[in-house]
Amino acid sequence: MPLASINPATGEKLKEFSPLNDAEIEKRLSQAEKAFGRYRRTTFAERAELLQAVSELLFQEKQTLAEIITLEMGKLFRDSVAEIEKCARGCRFYAENGARFLEEEPAQTDAAESYVEYQPLGPVLAVMPWNFPFWQVFRFAAPALIAGNVGLLKHASNVPQCALTIEGIFCRAGFEQGVFQTLLIEPEHVEKLITDARVKAVTVTGSEKAGAAVASAAAREIKKSVLELGGSDAFIVMPSADFKSALSTAVKARTVNTGQSCIAAKRFIIADEIHEQFLQQFVERMRALKLGNPMDPETELGPLATEQILRGVDDQVQKTIAAGAKLLTGGNRIHGPGFFYEPTVLVDVPKQSPAYCEEVFGPVAA
Repeated sequence: MPLASINPATGEKLKEFSPLNDAEIEKRLSQAEKAFGRYRRTTFAERAELLQAVSELLFQEKQTLAEIITLEMGKLFRDSVAEIEKCARGCRFYAENGARFLEEEPAQTDAAESYVEYQPLGPVLAVMPWNFPFWQVFRFAAPALIAGNVGLLKHASNVPQCALTIEGIFCRAGFEQGVFQTLLIEPEHVEKLITDARVKAVTVTGSEKAGAAVASAAAREIKKSVLELGGSDAFIVMPSADFKSALSTAVKARTVNTGQSCIAAKRFIIADEIHEQFLQQFVERMRALKLGNPMDPETELGPLATEQILRGVDDQVQKTIAAGAKLLTGGNRIHGPGFFYEPTVLVDVPKQSPAYCEEVFGPVAA
């Protein structure tokens, strides 16, 4: 089944890509293994120079790269630019500090001399999400590559252009072919990659379900895995807080990236003394947010990334209301082009309802 790149602001299909077949996947794995054999012997100075080149490309092309993010997953353009800048700084940081982080460490033993030495593992598989389609990749790739590993990226299926663009950046910066590769594959191929002897470690950012599946497959092979999963963070406001600052921060914390962030504030707990005043003004601020084209600098809230996510958020909201929650604003998808959802506030949320016990990945405060 083709991987489609769809503009979430319009619903327009931008491009389609054919997923790799078994023979093509095998070729990429072989390239990664061969590239690792050579790349692991490079010095920290050589790797740092390559990462610095990546950083420079990101800074130089941030406007163009940010547009790819915005068109493919709907992030506000100014936030996409900030994401590219963060990636550039991350590459520069590891280029400047990677050698120090991986210095040999003396160890106290009964031997005449003992030390801990950090050696490259090999090809590392990264299963990455769409919500920060560049940063989530670079935060794995920069430290992995400075340490002498090579990277295999299985990106989210709705951001194939981002995935291929990232691979191109590493190639243009001077990395040997095979050191960083994007694998446009369907989800069922992930477990096969994890169990392949050439893949030495795996990292995933995603849902609890995805993390459990990846960790289970890696554990069976006794391979290292790093998981960064979902969250439902509380935003607590005490009477001693700066009221205006807390109010502004609350709105931003819930609506950043249209609420599609694992570290976004999702559960709001307000002290009784200020509850009524805070809630009233919070609802007014949420209701006043300007929805629209994420490329427009005046827009404050863009679309959700896919129609499936839009339906999922609406389903959670409607089930929570049916369970007894009160809807103060929003609660509806916006009909028309694109995958837009009204900024929503729910109160008196019952236990066991979706908004109480599940992560809501959209502009919904409870």
